[in-house]
Amino acid sequence: MYERSVGSTVVPVIESVFAVHPHRRFNPLKDEWVLVSPHRNQRPWLGRTEVTPPERKSEHDPNCYLCAGTRRASGRVNPNYVGPYVFDNDFPALLADTPYVDAREDKLFRTTTVRGTARVICFSERHDLTLPELPLEGVRRVVDVWADQIDELGRRYNWVAVFENKGELMGCSNPHPHGQVWASDFIPNEVAREDACQARYLAETGNVLLVDYLDAEVRGAERVVVDNEHWVAVVPYWAIWPFETLLAPRRQVLRLTDLTTAERDGLADIVKRLTARYDNLFETEFPYSMGWHGAPNGEGDYAHWQLHAHFYPPLLRSATVRKFMVGYEMLSEAQRDMTAEDAADRLRRLSERHYKQR
Repeated sequence: MYERSVGSTVVPVIESVFAVHPHRRFNPLKDEWVLVSPHRNQRPWLGRTEVTPPERKSEHDPNCYLCAGTRRASGRVNPNYVGPYVFDNDFPALLADTPYVDAREDKLFRTTTVRGTARVICFSERHDLTLPELPLEGVRRVVDVWADQIDELGRRYNWVAVFENKGELMGCSNPHPHGQVWASDFIPNEVAREDACQARYLAETGNVLLVDYLDAEVRGAERVVVDNEHWVAVVPYWAIWPFETLLAPRRQVLRLTDLTTAERDGLADIVKRLTARYDNLFETEFPYSMGWHGAPNGEGDYAHWQLHAHFYPPLLRSATVRKFMVGYEMLSEAQRDMTAEDAADRLRRLSERHYKQR
């Protein structure tokens, strides 16, 4: 039995039976359950594998739409930028001048128009360097751009989504390392759910949900992957994806814009170390979708919020075997085989020196 202390009491967390038998774990951040089936790790794998894409890339690709000085699909030419470069997406999912039409009163066909904007963040001029391969000062510049985009767009829009889809497996259409920013005049479903759950927890306990959760994880340490003075990255107790991680600051912070200089330095450090571990796990440019969740930008009391980032990687057993969300996951509820504790242990044991630099 694993235990953790809460106040003066010792609370059982995981019975030893949970390590080898099916059980469900609750995600208080989304008010949902996940089925965990660790015994299934013993079964042979006869499913699909993916061909690992070649990783040899040049520093600059004249045929890449995102490289410095090249012509994009829209016909616009990129400047000869150095470091992060932000531009308006040539094919945005949101438009700033959409005519306003509200048809939300219909019980079956509720619709409303939305407004927003979308941008692309090239992490650097280097076509061949992903976040873990950039020098630390390069990652630090990306951190500043994330915060700057939220600061600028948050003055006009209720929500600013800062995220990265890394790799072809995650639908990334261009190999040049980059992220995206989507700003909208509405709060998306995932954020609205987290907002409601965190608000309810504060009302019921007087505490901040993710602050309590991270404090407990740090005391137990079994799901902590990497940490530093200001940040902690864990495989969350309720993780769905095999090597999913949750990254959050040690103190309560509402938004990226609220970070101190030291916390921004610490964020660059932990992002580089965490993503290097990801790449080292299967010695590949580890695909994932990651994104930042912070308090919305509109007026209101957001004392229940804690800034955090989600990393959702699909790889399961190797660089060529991924987890698919199908069948039971699509029709019933999320399910995983490897426990969060096992996943954290595997990531924690890895070197922070990138495999390409050995």
